[in-house]
Formats: sequence, structure tokens, C-alpha cells
Amino acid sequence: METSGVAGSFPPGLGPNPGHPVPLGFVFRSRAKEEKASVAAKATVTDSKQPRHPEAPKGRPTPKRSVAQSQRRSVANTSMTRKEAAKRQREERRAALERQRQALASGDERYLPARDKGPVRRFARDFVDSRFNIAEYFLPMAVVILVMSMIQVPALQNASLLLWLVVIVMIVLDSIVTGFRLRKQLTERFPDDNRRGAVAYALMRSLQMRRLRLPKPQVKRGERP
Repeated sequence: METSGVAGSFPPGLGPNPGHPVPLGFVFRSRAKEEKASVAAKATVTDSKQPRHPEAPKGRPTPKRSVAQSQRRSVANTSMTRKEAAKRQREERRAALERQRQALASGDERYLPARDKGPVRRFARDFVDSRFNIAEYFLPMAVVILVMSMIQVPALQNASLLLWLVVIVMIVLDSIVTGFRLRKQLTERFPDDNRRGAVAYALMRSLQMRRLRLPKPQVKRGERP
């Protein structure tokens, strides 16, 4: 049987088109490649904000190694910047605490804690600091009474118990008088301000020894606030 055409073609009369022989390469070519090529040709480059088709071209050149390394360095610098920001916050917090400590010693209203700020609290402190308070000697007297009670002498032990009762009664009476006078002064001087907790704040301050009070006393004993 005679054949015509190039090697690998169908004999004349065979195949779907007997008059025109079809090459074998065309018949066995992968249709998947044709479909991918057609999809890639139809896909268009869209805006960077929209999702890109996987077969469409990127629309931008692949970055070089130096550019990629610089981008990685920028990410590293960003993490270092966060560390520096945290370090700066710690330094600012430390500086604020130092200013607060100095304000407690000097009485500077700008940097005092919230519980010590305001004209009402300042007047309450000055009112307590300007007078003699029995409660401020509570700790020294408590130590003396404790030592007396530990001595194995019945007379001293009885005296320590009596002294303890006397001290408690005197502190209670002095606190009642101080609170009453302070509340009256606050009502007259600050009728429109918030006076809540100011009396308790002053009485707690009166329990501390004068040299240990914070903020430091700004008036002398006997001086009118």
C-alpha cells in the first residue's frame, strides 16, 4: 500500500478527512496546555487590590535579591522600632515616677497622685499638719506599752494595760474633734467642691508621724492653713 505525505501521517482515505492527511502530533497534543494558554491570554492584569488570576501575568517584574533583602531589613527595623518604643515608654514611666516622688517631697500639685490633688485635699493636709495630734504618737506609745507588758512584773503589766486603754480613748476623742472641726472648715471654704473622703484622708494622715508624712508638710505647727 502506497502512502503519501510525511512520516507519521495517516494513509490516504483514513481519518476524519481522507483528502487531507492529519499529522499525528496534532492529534496527540495535550488539550490541557491549549486550555491553559487560552485562559492566560484572556486573563487581564487587574489592580493590585483585586485578586489576580493564577494564570494571568503579575503585571510587575520579579524583585531582585537586593530589593528583597532591603524589604526584609525594613521589617527587622520595624521590630527594632517597637523595642525602642517600649524602651521609651519605660523611660517615660520612670521619669513620671521620679517627678511624682519629687512632688511628694515639695508639694507640687502638678505631679501629685490623684488622691492628693486638689485644693480640698491640700487644705485637709495643712489642717492636720498645723496642729498637735495624739494619734501621730500611736506607734511609739504602742512600742513602749508592748515592752512594759513583756516585763514579768505584775505592777508594770497592769500599768501597761491601763496605759493602753487611755491611749486608745485619747486617740478616738482627738480624732472625733479633729474630724468635726475639719468638716466645718471644708464646708465653709469649699461649698461647691467635692469634699467626699477628705475627712477620712486627714484622719489617716494624722496617724502618721509628722516626719514620715507624704506629701511633706507645707505648714508649721500652730500656723493657720
